[in-house]
Amino acid sequence: MGKSKVYFTNLHTRNNDNLQQKLARLIKKAGIGDIDFNKKYAAIKIHFGEPGNLAYLRPNYAKTVVDVIKELGGKPFLTDCNTLYVGGRKNALDHIQSAYENGFSPFSTGCHILIGDGLKGTDETLVPVEGGEYVKEAKIGHAIMDADIFITLTHFKGHEATGFGGTLKNIGMGCGSRAGKMEMHSAGKPFIKTDECIGCGMCSKICAHDAAVVTDKKASINHNKCVGCGRCIGVCPQDAVKAASDESNDILNRKIAEYSKAVVSKRPQFHISLVMDVSPYCDCHGENDIPIVPDVGMFASFDPVALDVACADAVNKQPVIPGSLLDKSTDHSHDHFHAVSPDTDWKVGIEHAVKIGLGNKEYELIELK
Repeated sequence: MGKSKVYFTNLHTRNNDNLQQKLARLIKKAGIGDIDFNKKYAAIKIHFGEPGNLAYLRPNYAKTVVDVIKELGGKPFLTDCNTLYVGGRKNALDHIQSAYENGFSPFSTGCHILIGDGLKGTDETLVPVEGGEYVKEAKIGHAIMDADIFITLTHFKGHEATGFGGTLKNIGMGCGSRAGKMEMHSAGKPFIKTDECIGCGMCSKICAHDAAVVTDKKASINHNKCVGCGRCIGVCPQDAVKAASDESNDILNRKIAEYSKAVVSKRPQFHISLVMDVSPYCDCHGENDIPIVPDVGMFASFDPVALDVACADAVNKQPVIPGSLLDKSTDHSHDHFHAVSPDTDWKVGIEHAVKIGLGNKEYELIELK
């Protein structure tokens, strides 16, 4: 296999040439126009940002991608799936409201938002994972799998569990339904925090396997009956049902790679990653720390694996921002992500992605001015 092509442009601008125009030129040069968009539905997978976090991508970049796809005859929509944890994006109504608050609306981006796994995170499609070692059938948001074409627009940053949050994280974890996210995060099954349970019985009513029962006004889950679908998490009004979150970071990274393969297989795909505001932790946090390195630029490729490696290499070449969490680390191995989150190894996920045929870690970087 030859090297994959990754296209790059820096963030310098001049008169009559802004960043949105540079992004449009970048993705066109990288070959997005080779995809037949004519009258086809194009899912643009993005992270709208948890309320309180200000490191997420501005909606202006989404509009640029939307405009290019419309120019090519496509029908784009912005999408993400609901979160496993409690926050501003745990159901479709809150999720869309959070997106609006952060500036993503049909008026600012030129297209609509569809939450991939529906109102409560249970609208999913079971997708076989060819070559999967940990996942045989990935649980992917139905609207995402319904799309004809799959595009990602990723904010490349650090991540406390996977080392960095790049394109594979945006695809694999981001497109998983609630049950899918639980499968990636957990080796076990959900449990009830009894001190938060009010015994309303919603978990028992939604459970198709009679695993959730209420006794003495408190719910419990019989793990011998539970199949790990996660529906009880979505319906609990008190957020008393929790995922185990007991999977190792290395296995988490491998599962993300396998979920990513399920999402992109057998349909046109294209990926964009913006390396700016490189916060140490995920945009899922309701806050963000200062960036760990200076802004780098914008990248695009048909290969999500090569794209992640190119972005990671670019970040690791950058100087450390004084006073950042990276600056406070005692790890001087020149792997900025491991230095910030020592319990992670992002290379594990990359190696597994290559192994299962998702992409190539060898790349040719083509720079545009």
